[in-house]
Amino acid sequence: MTDFNIKIDLTWHDVATRVVLVLATVAAIVWFMPRDTRLTFKIEQGKPWRYADLTAPFDFPVYKSETVLKAEIDSVLRDYEPYYIFNKDIGNDKVREFLQAFSLKKSKLPVDYKIIIANRLRALYEQGIVDTKEPLGGDGDTLHILRMVRDKTAQSISAAQVLTAPQAYEMLVNDPTLQKQREHFMVLNLNNYIVPNLTYDRERSEASREDLIASVPKASEVVQRGQAIISHGTVINKKEYQVLESFLRERDRLHANETHLSSTILGRTLYVLLIVTGFTLFLSVFRADYFEKMRSVGMIYALVILFSILASMLVSHTVFHVFILPFAMVPIFIRVFMDSRTAFMAHSCMVLICAVILQHPLDFVAIETVAGLTAIISLRDLSSRSQLLWTAFFVTLASFLMNLSLDLIATNSFAGIDLSEYNYLMVCGVMLFCSYPLLYIMEKMFGYTSNITLIELSDMNKELLRRMSEVAPGTFQHSIQVGNLAAEIARKIGAKAQLVRTGALYHDIGKIANPIYFTENQSGGINPHEQLSCIESAQMIISHVTEGMKLAEKHNLPEVIKNFIATHHGQGKTKYFYVKYKNEHPDEEVDELLFTYPGPNPFTKEQAILMMADAVEAASRSLPDYTEQSIRQLVNRIIDSMLADGFFRECPITFRDIAYAKTVLIEKLKTIYHTRISYPELKK
Repeated sequence: MTDFNIKIDLTWHDVATRVVLVLATVAAIVWFMPRDTRLTFKIEQGKPWRYADLTAPFDFPVYKSETVLKAEIDSVLRDYEPYYIFNKDIGNDKVREFLQAFSLKKSKLPVDYKIIIANRLRALYEQGIVDTKEPLGGDGDTLHILRMVRDKTAQSISAAQVLTAPQAYEMLVNDPTLQKQREHFMVLNLNNYIVPNLTYDRERSEASREDLIASVPKASEVVQRGQAIISHGTVINKKEYQVLESFLRERDRLHANETHLSSTILGRTLYVLLIVTGFTLFLSVFRADYFEKMRSVGMIYALVILFSILASMLVSHTVFHVFILPFAMVPIFIRVFMDSRTAFMAHSCMVLICAVILQHPLDFVAIETVAGLTAIISLRDLSSRSQLLWTAFFVTLASFLMNLSLDLIATNSFAGIDLSEYNYLMVCGVMLFCSYPLLYIMEKMFGYTSNITLIELSDMNKELLRRMSEVAPGTFQHSIQVGNLAAEIARKIGAKAQLVRTGALYHDIGKIANPIYFTENQSGGINPHEQLSCIESAQMIISHVTEGMKLAEKHNLPEVIKNFIATHHGQGKTKYFYVKYKNEHPDEEVDELLFTYPGPNPFTKEQAILMMADAVEAASRSLPDYTEQSIRQLVNRIIDSMLADGFFRECPITFRDIAYAKTVLIEKLKTIYHTRISYPELKK
């Protein structure tokens, strides 16, 4: 028996294992954290600013909106004059080519028309034939004025003054002077002598265009460092929206040149290390019974790592909102398998770790803390499967209400509330309904037994219990009575009532093998022990523990139930046959191991409760009369004897707990064996 302060008994290997586990936990969480630590804001024009007051941390320009900037650029580009180079040699060459071709061909066209056509060609080339392979004005803009570069001199002319090749051809063939001989000169194919002599100067034109665009200022004003940008709750108008957009744009530009990644990782590592180390110290000081079990520590850290990594991945890839993750599963699982305080501490640590990777950590911490507390409170006494479903409902409702309160604080009205977050919280609530099937997986992975499993094992239609009720009905009734007594004690001293009740139902299942050798199953005055020696009888009684362990193994009972079977007699003796044998052999040295149960002694509070309830209930059946004094003496004698024999030395049960156990047993036995008044007989 120990006091409240449980001492940790770990080897250096165990300590090293836990240190490695802490470091591995920190490394895994930090490794998956998103690399970009910049805060982002959801900016909506016409909606209130939900975040804290924002002050400029550096000087930055307020950039014009895309619409305004495009309008100003379009206005400037109206004066844009693309450059075209005039090539006089092209016109001369083509006129010469025409004259030579005309001289060689036999045409009915009079010779004087040759001179007229040549002069017309010279006039067209002098006016300028533009190359339409390049877009007029550059990027598809309408061309009004162009700059003709001629003999190193640039001259602005109207775009209407120059011709395209088709226009020049139409002017030539439609010349009034040539119409009389139209049918003769059309055979000359004059189209071959009309080619562009104005070519687009891309380099000079684009430089001119860029100069015009660059002349338009991108910013309308400058915000000085320390200047207030926007206050909490202010409705974002058009101007403030542009200021905020400019701030984010300039911050991103500055951040691209920063190289503080190593210091960020160092800070995160230190942050996570402090939280995980603090939680580890909490377990070692206040929950040493969990800390000593690697499966307990492993399960808690595995849950914290899993949800921290999932949160990091959602933030890194911006797939969904982080509220979609059912963080409340962590306190649900830990509460079911351990206790409320450990569940709350683990949940708090996980929430704090996840908060550092989020853009708005205060909202997240508030909502998830309330969700975790709701889950823990709703599972304070898990007695049915439906409680997990109700827990999911209550957690979702609490999250909704907390998020609504934060929205109302930020927006001051229902109209400005963003409903998208509520959709994610609804999905999270649906995912919480998966807690029940996942609970089974957690049990198998980490070797735990939940209250739901214990309730299922308590079903009287289970094969072992049904068989016991048929083969050993006295033992079956005894087990039920012991379960009721033990559960009352457990509730009184803060132990696990459902666990000890289920353990009580199975603690004597070994008696199924030879039920007749146990008093509660004997009838008609037949006692088979009369045919056996004291040693054989003692071995037969002791065998119900070993037989019970075999049946438990065969039927895959949880380890915690097997422990009740092994410890309900501890390393005590079959005193009846031990004393009888000593009386019959006073001069012989007795081998006490032949009369001793294999044990071990109880090592949990629940096992100690069962040992007390089992011994008292069995002994109470042999009382000659059921008075308060006789019951009190019986209870005190049996439990004091257990204390004297040292059965509770390895068990975390206190003298105060034992005193309460005695009180409960006395009161319950008085109720069970209360004196009834005898009914009078009717006189004839």
